[in-house]
Formats: sequence, structure tokens, C-alpha cells
Amino acid sequence: MSRFRRPAWVAAAALCVALPTAASASTPTFTGRPAVAKPVLVPPAPVNPFMAPAGKSNIHNDTFMSDTYRWAGPLGRNMNVTFKSMGGECASITFNAKGQIVAICVLPFTSAFLTLMDPNTLKIITQAELPALPNYPAPATPSGGGYTDLAGGYFYLDNKGQAVVSTATQHLITYKPVTTRGITFFKVMYDIDLSGFIGAIDDSIQSALPDSNGNIWFATKLGVVGVVNHSPAENQPLVQVTKLTGVVANPIAGQGTPPAPATLAEGIGNSFAMDESGGVYIVSTQAMYRFQSVNGLPTVTWRTGYDNTNTVKSGQKSAGSGTTPTIMPGKRVAIVDNSDPENVVVYNNATGAEVCKVPVFGKGASATENSLISVGNSLIAENNYGFTDPLTDANKVVPGMTRIDVASDGTCTTKWTNTKVVVPSVVSKVSAKTGLIYTYTHRKNSLGWYWTAVDFRSGKEVYSRLVGKGPLFNNSYASLYIAPNGDGFVGVLPGLVRVRDGK
Repeated sequence: MSRFRRPAWVAAAALCVALPTAASASTPTFTGRPAVAKPVLVPPAPVNPFMAPAGKSNIHNDTFMSDTYRWAGPLGRNMNVTFKSMGGECASITFNAKGQIVAICVLPFTSAFLTLMDPNTLKIITQAELPALPNYPAPATPSGGGYTDLAGGYFYLDNKGQAVVSTATQHLITYKPVTTRGITFFKVMYDIDLSGFIGAIDDSIQSALPDSNGNIWFATKLGVVGVVNHSPAENQPLVQVTKLTGVVANPIAGQGTPPAPATLAEGIGNSFAMDESGGVYIVSTQAMYRFQSVNGLPTVTWRTGYDNTNTVKSGQKSAGSGTTPTIMPGKRVAIVDNSDPENVVVYNNATGAEVCKVPVFGKGASATENSLISVGNSLIAENNYGFTDPLTDANKVVPGMTRIDVASDGTCTTKWTNTKVVVPSVVSKVSAKTGLIYTYTHRKNSLGWYWTAVDFRSGKEVYSRLVGKGPLFNNSYASLYIAPNGDGFVGVLPGLVRVRDGK
């Protein structure tokens, strides 16, 4: 089994870590009170026959990218917190049919490992070091860049329990956990080299997902959209690609930092969503798209631009929308744009026409780098404005979470806005069974990091449980997850945290 290499910043930051047993007046162990489950009705996302079941298959739960679970999460009763060092941040995790955790754990700008874990002990069962580029540039701090520059943070678990991973070397590799003579290891089943189709050596695959026919779609940072035919076992699978060609005009006046010249071309900074009709919804740094496969070629069926300051706001990774598109009931799809203040924008799936939009958070203080949560016809957005370096405290992050309801006539209405909860960078989730929004928060003027539950109906914080103190408990854009047994997980810089209700 390969070992992680610890860069200097991990050792230095470790001096600032305290486990959650140490609390103070400014960092209480628990606030609020245990929740009473109040289920919410949520239409199910369609079943993708080539992916693991919804809630277990990828960072955003399903192909609609709903970020909503149908099972319960922690209610906050006598909560137990377990931290496990994995040698790197387990930013993206899934759950296989045995209940085991399949994750990608990353040391920024160093290495990444596909990891199989026992969900109860968090013991590593096996790991596979993912292919990396030689002499990968390492900046002075781990901020900036992205997990997808190093390895497939948007990997998915397929219907056979295999991890399909986009690597830094522009390959699409399928790994299967195999046990022989009591020893478990990841076996490479398929290895598809996409470098000849992507072209630029400094490009990286942002995400790859299968459609309902088993064709694997992929999108790259520099704007390549491609489709691999449904038979990757063939010696030469058919791959067809198209390239986004938009060029950003000179940045207009607005808060933020103008993008560097190398990023002015139209790029893609997020994952994408797919519906049962074969539609693939991709947001670039300039526009919202619907693609469809036409004889295997990724073909644009509509393109709609969105309001954009053309700047990289504090808390963002690119000069555009920071959200993976989210498909809603009623043939709608939603993103957050990059205006100032930013807007939640809803589009018609079939035509790309704007259904409605509503501003969220404040002017000069709005940036969302995580996907919207879809709960039926409601959307939940969080504010990540101010998040900069994961090794500094998060006191500069502007608080904010809001619920937008979309009526059948296409009207957007702000149902509530919580102006107190501080969500630096986590992908928050909803449990339909408890009616709670689960998020990962930072307590102002303290070192504390908290697992937090917010009431979906009212927007009020229900409870917060201290997870840890210090910069290494920063999740740094890692997602939050709920296992089918109700345990909660969140990746933190050196590994993984689990929270669960006690007796």
C-alpha cells in the first residue's frame, strides 16, 4: 500500500489543531437542541442504470445533482464525533453495496489516493495512488487550484461498485475492489486515454458521468466537452469531442479580481447534470448549456448567457458561476450566476429560456462556489464570499444561506434568508426524512468548526456540534455526506470526520 507524502504546510498547521474535546466559551461543544424529524416530500431523481443508487454514487447524490438524501441524518442527540487522519483530505466520497466508503483523498498539489474504508472504524482497507503529472507545481499555500487539477474529485461509483476516476494525466480509469487470499486491492478494469482528444497538456478533466445509455460524458477546465461510447472495454472506444469557443470581453466594473489572461477563454469549473431525456446541462464561465448526443457527438441544443462581472470574487475559483447545474421538477434547471449581487437563475430545460431569477446576499459580498440544493420546487443557496486560504481562519467569510421557491407560474420568491450561519466552503446537503439542511460552519472569532443543522422550513439553526478546532478542521471545499445508516461525514484537510447520534 502506498503512503501519503506530507508537505510542509500539513506539519506546520498540525501545531494549531485541537480535538473537539477542548471547548471554551467562544467554542461551545453543542448549541441548540436535538431536532424532531419533520419529513419533506421530495420527488425522486430518475434512476441511472449505470450508476450506484442515488445518494451513494457521486458528490452531488444523483444525476439531477439534487444534493438531497431520502434517508435520515443526525438529529443531534448525544452526538459522537470521530476524526480519522487519512494523510489527506477525503473530499469526495461514495458508499458501495457493502456499506463501505469509497473516497478520493487528496494532498493538494502533491498526490491523490482512491481509498476504501470501513465505515465503522474508518480503517483504511486499501488504497491506490492515482496517476499524477510529473513535477506538479506546488504553490506556497494550498489555496487556489482545485482537486480536479490533481485527480477526479468528481469521480462516480458505477452500478457494479466500481470507481470511475478522471486522473490528472487525462485518463479515465475504472477501478474495482478485488479480494484475493484475504488481501483487498483496487484492480484497473479499464483505462481510457483521453489526452489525444483533450489536447492541451495543462487542461484537466473536471468531471465524468454516464448517461442513461452508458455513454460517459466528460468536461474539462479549458472547455472541452466529450462523449465516450458505451463500450469502454473495446480496444479503441469511440470518443467524440467539441470545444467551447467563447472569449470573455474586458472585465466590467465590479467587485473581485479580473481573471488572468490564460483564463479568459470559455472554461468549465464544475460538474454537470443529466436528465432522463438525454439532456446534459453544463455551465461554463460564460453561459448555461444543454447538450445532447447526436450520433455520439456532443451537440449544443441551446446556449444562454448569464450575468457576469467577469471577475473572480473572493471565495471563487473561476470568473463565472461556481455552481454545478441543478435539475428541478417541472423541466427546470438552476444555477447561481456571477453578477453583483449574484442571482439564483432558473431556466427552462427544453428551450434555455430564463424562467426567473432573484438576487441573493449583498452587493460586494456574494459568491457561491457550491451547487444549489433542490428540494422539490425549493432551492437552497449558501454564501461562500470571503473564503481565501484554508490555513488562515475563516473569520472573513460573509454569513448567509437562503431558500428560493419557484412557483408553477415561474415566479421566484425568497422564502427565508439566514444572515447568521457562516458556511465557508462546504457542499451542504438536505435529508428529506428529517427536514434538515446539514452544513459545516465556522464560529466567528473562534477556531471552532461545527456540524450544523438548519431547519428547511424556517431557515433557523437547530443545533451545532463542535467537530474540531484549528485550521486542519477546515473542509476546504470538500463535501458533506450522509450514509444510509444516518451517520454524517465531512472531509477535512488531513482526513475525515464522522458524526453520529448517541443513545
